[in-house]
Amino acid sequence: MGAEHKTHQTLRCAASPSLALVKYWGKWNEGVNVPATTSIAVTLSHLESVAEIRITDRADQECVTVGGVPQDGARYAPFFANLRAEARRDAWFMVDSINSFPTGAGLASSSSAFAALAFGCTRSLGMTLPPEKLSRIARVGSGSAARAVYGGFTRFSAGAELAEPVAAQSHWADLRVVIAVVDCGPKTVSSRSAMNRSADTSVYYSRWIECSEDLAARAERAILDRDIEVLGVAMRQSYLRMFATMFTAEPPVFYWLPETVAVIRACEQLRQQGVPAWETMDAGPQVKILTTADYAYRVCEGIGRVADHGEILVVGVGAAPREIGGTGGAPR
Repeated sequence: MGAEHKTHQTLRCAASPSLALVKYWGKWNEGVNVPATTSIAVTLSHLESVAEIRITDRADQECVTVGGVPQDGARYAPFFANLRAEARRDAWFMVDSINSFPTGAGLASSSSAFAALAFGCTRSLGMTLPPEKLSRIARVGSGSAARAVYGGFTRFSAGAELAEPVAAQSHWADLRVVIAVVDCGPKTVSSRSAMNRSADTSVYYSRWIECSEDLAARAERAILDRDIEVLGVAMRQSYLRMFATMFTAEPPVFYWLPETVAVIRACEQLRQQGVPAWETMDAGPQVKILTTADYAYRVCEGIGRVADHGEILVVGVGAAPREIGGTGGAPR
């Protein structure tokens, strides 16, 4: 007997990426995407993953495209399976997603992508969940997405299954992040592969784990005090120690380019001139620099001299995911 299959109306939502100031680099032995180190992060404004989500009653129609490119279903299958279990409902999803910034280039696109999916898919099912429940769901897709379901500043503690808020978006309104995009291309080694390789083969990885809690505590206190220098020092130590595990992995993982090093050196020179320009990096060649609104132009000017072929973005503290159109809630 034939069945009539239905595809429900589209919901559109957007989420912004989560930039780890103290890094999440390595996974706990138990659970899915449970961090081995505590991370402290800020949600970034003006950068977004926008997802159009439709529910279908056919499992074979479940699919995800990013920028029009079909994605490997195996990458998303654990997330969707966990979502169905949490919702206690059989539903499958057709997702068309696009990022307003380079994908897979070290700008945390997976964090905003899975935060948008967690928010949008649950809304499509007629569910309005608090951020802590969205955090658990998003984490299965990407560990950093557990933070991206919140606006403002967050903590994702070692061994935890969800992230927690540290401070609201409005807490540090004049904080700015200047992003030097030195290469828009996709990474040759995924973040997940680089993380696992570092954990499995770097002689410095165990020391990285030992040092991370102190850096996270210092960074969280600095955010609450709005102390950019204390935050900057902790943040710089965190990313350099993280990369030390990559450089000493076997085989080594090298994301840095000549322009990357040039921007790092330019930040050092700016600080010597009294300009708050504290850099950090993720698994990729891009450099993110924390400063304040009063100094953002000088930071752009300083790094523009050494990264004149790349793009420079200036963003602030971002908000939680939001619905931007479509019809929420599936017909019952």
